[in-house]
Amino acid sequence: MSIREKLDISAYLVLGPENTLGRPVADVVRAALDAGFTIVQVRSKVAGARELMECARSVADVIAEAGKADTVPLLIDDRLDVALACRDAGIKVDGVHVGQSDIPVEVCRRYLGEDSIVGLSAAAHEMRRYIETADTSQVDYLGVGPLHETATKPDCGLDDDGHVITRSLEELAELRRVSPKPIVVGGGVKAADIPALAKTGVDGFFVVSAVAGAPEPYAAAKELVDLWRANA
Repeated sequence: MSIREKLDISAYLVLGPENTLGRPVADVVRAALDAGFTIVQVRSKVAGARELMECARSVADVIAEAGKADTVPLLIDDRLDVALACRDAGIKVDGVHVGQSDIPVEVCRRYLGEDSIVGLSAAAHEMRRYIETADTSQVDYLGVGPLHETATKPDCGLDDDGHVITRSLEELAELRRVSPKPIVVGGGVKAADIPALAKTGVDGFFVVSAVAGAPEPYAAAKELVDLWRANA
C-alpha cells in the first residue's frame, strides 16, 4: 500500500526556517512526530531552492529515524521543482501542496506519479464553487482556511477586495458535507479551537505557529493531538 493510500491529514504540521524561533526545523518536527502528528509540509516564503532542499532533507531524516517514512508524508509547498530536485538528490519527498494560482494539480500529478500526494488550497471565497464544479480526481485533500486571521500568512483567505474571509464552523461542516475529498483546516488554529473544529466532521487541522512557535513544541503538539482524538 502506497503512502498516498494511507494518507492521514488529522494532525498536519506546516513550517519553514522562519517559523521556529531560531530552532532547527528538524527538532520541531521530531517533537511533533513524537506527539502524534501525521503529516509534515515544508513551506517557506523566504528560503531559496537549495535551502528548501536541505530543510526537506533534515525533515525526511527525522521522519525516517522515527520509523515513520512509510506512514508520515513529507510535502513541499508550492515548489514542484524543489520536490523533484529533492527526489533526484535522494531525499524522500512524498508530494506537494499547491494553490489554485500555482502549478496545476494535473501537472504535479504527471511529474510526481500516481503514488504521490497532491494537496490543494482554493481561495477562501472560491472553495465551495471549486468543490462543486472542478475535477478533483488528481487531488488527495483540500486545505481550507483561515479559521482566524493569522500573522503567519496574512494573505490567506483574501477576497477580491482584499478582505480576509474566515470560515465559520457551520460553513466548514457544509463544505465537508459536499466535498468529495478530505478537508484539513488551518489559519490561526489553537488548542481551544480543536474540540469544536473536530465536531464539524472535517478530516484534520493544520498549524504553523501553534507548534513551531511554541515555547515547548512537544507539549503544544501533544495537546492538539490529544484534543483532536478526544473529539473527532
